[in-house]
Amino acid sequence: MNQNEFDDLRKLIVTPEPPALGPQRRPHTDSLEAVNQKLDSQLGSLSARRQEAIRSAILLWHDHLEASHTISQNIPGADGSFLHGIMHRREPDYGNSRYWFRQVGKHAIFPALAQRVANFLKSKNAPALESRLLPGGEWNACVFVDVCEETAELAHTHLQYQLLRGVQAIEFEVLLEYLCAKEK
Repeated sequence: MNQNEFDDLRKLIVTPEPPALGPQRRPHTDSLEAVNQKLDSQLGSLSARRQEAIRSAILLWHDHLEASHTISQNIPGADGSFLHGIMHRREPDYGNSRYWFRQVGKHAIFPALAQRVANFLKSKNAPALESRLLPGGEWNACVFVDVCEETAELAHTHLQYQLLRGVQAIEFEVLLEYLCAKEK
């Protein structure tokens, strides 16, 4: 996938606000049909496996959890497990999410994800959350699930909830970059 194709694809995750931590549908997201139509026109040059992983991720961004789940549960390996883990975290089925993230192991995106999350949380002056999410400076997906579960009952306007939405958006961006670059 060349840079122009990636830039076009990345536009699909530009929404007024990032996804909620839970299953809530946001206004201003694309319908399932619209997402699939846009992806069909943009993913033709990629392998079927890569198309499905990217489709699952974009569907998650647009709050189509069940459609994403149908796809991710058929993607073998760490990428499918990662997408599956995100979907169950948002569902929310935290135990199942942790199971899938344990199946991921140490994903190739974890170092870049840890760096971006650290930069984001530093910019927000959130050292306690940074040290919790990045023990030893490393990304731990199960810890992120734990913190999302602890935060689930907070108002969506609460600072920690908003920070975690920002972290989740970074997770999506880094994963999408990886999935698109993996084709090269």
